Amino acid sequence: MTFDAPTLIAAKRDGHRLPDAAIDWLIEAYTRGTVAEEQMSALLMAIFLRGMDAAETARWTAAMIASGERMNWRDLGRPTVDKHSTGGVGDKITLPLVAVVAACGAAVPQASGRGLGHTGGTLDKLESIAGFDATLSTARLREQLAEVGAAIFAAGALAPADAKLYALRDITATVESLPLIASSVMSKKLAEGAQALVLDVKVGSGAFMKSAAQARELAQLMVELGAAHGVPTRALLTDMNTPLGATVGNALEVAEALEVLAGGGPDDVVALTVTLATEMLALAGLDNHDPAATLADGTAMDAFTAMIAAQGGDLSAPLPVAACTETITAPAGGTMGEIDAMAVGMTAWRLGAGRSRPGERVQGGAGVRIHRRPGEPVSAGEPLFTLHTDTPERFGPAHAELDGGWHIVDSPASPPPLIIGAIP
Repeated sequence: MTFDAPTLIAAKRDGHRLPDAAIDWLIEAYTRGTVAEEQMSALLMAIFLRGMDAAETARWTAAMIASGERMNWRDLGRPTVDKHSTGGVGDKITLPLVAVVAACGAAVPQASGRGLGHTGGTLDKLESIAGFDATLSTARLREQLAEVGAAIFAAGALAPADAKLYALRDITATVESLPLIASSVMSKKLAEGAQALVLDVKVGSGAFMKSAAQARELAQLMVELGAAHGVPTRALLTDMNTPLGATVGNALEVAEALEVLAGGGPDDVVALTVTLATEMLALAGLDNHDPAATLADGTAMDAFTAMIAAQGGDLSAPLPVAACTETITAPAGGTMGEIDAMAVGMTAWRLGAGRSRPGERVQGGAGVRIHRRPGEPVSAGEPLFTLHTDTPERFGPAHAELDGGWHIVDSPASPPPLIIGAIP
């Protein structure tokens, strides 16, 4: 059969299902450049508006896996397990998590991405460390996993179709599509070859899934995609109405992750790290290890340091610091109320922590430091937020994004649970 992009765009625009052979052709043709960016942009918007059914999503995922290599680590000598987050604000969990799990005896081949929309990218964070190299050959990756137990790397030859689509979704307002999110996540994760997978599906204002029902539907779809490919997969639904931790931005979040690895750091970041590590170790058959102990005794920090060094990073070099800062102070005393994760994420994006077009450089030091978390007492005039950027003309738009995204209240409310649910 022969296919063409305009016909497929029109079919999806009108609400029809794309045939399996058409999906195979489309992904292969787009990967090699036969289907133009403008045409794929139109199709992505049609999918965003019309959706894809479960069978379409499964075929789309398989076609993206087939666009590149699929790794296999069964001879590594360690059980392999990975984690993926659907994206949040202040979500630096991957950094301490891979180190904790590696310190407990598993290998974590963590294929990661860059920032997408208002959410930060793990690679953007790590590349604020001097010398860090996210580009690893398969041979080098295998050696590092065997010796160190952890690697965080750019997907590269894994699902190259998704790499192109990922960047295009970021600039065409088509990020928040359930089938596109599910297929993007699972194509990379299944191609990277881990024997088990834990998913952190975010729920709330700062997540792509705003409601628990949406998040549960996405989680269920991804768990089913994993099972269909023979990879045991478990999903946790976690709260993303409030930013995770006290920092949002690349180098700021690296510094906070180092605090967690040193046995400190914000309670919510520590709790989610330990919870996800527990799930990963259970799937890897290593549930006799205590992930919290690796943070307390320094072995997780040792694993992280070894991973960064193996990828050329220098943790002794200072992290980037923004040239300019502005501080927002409390107009009155009381209790810090809710802090809207989306408002903070967009503020960091405006300050230069994210990008507005593919390939744009992000500012390593840009972002937001949160001085008072929800429920904490506030005195009039004390700092609440510090905004960081290298380009002071960004402060105006950043203030506009944050305005109305936080409140001081008379008495504290009960915080929502960090873990909302699990599948299966």
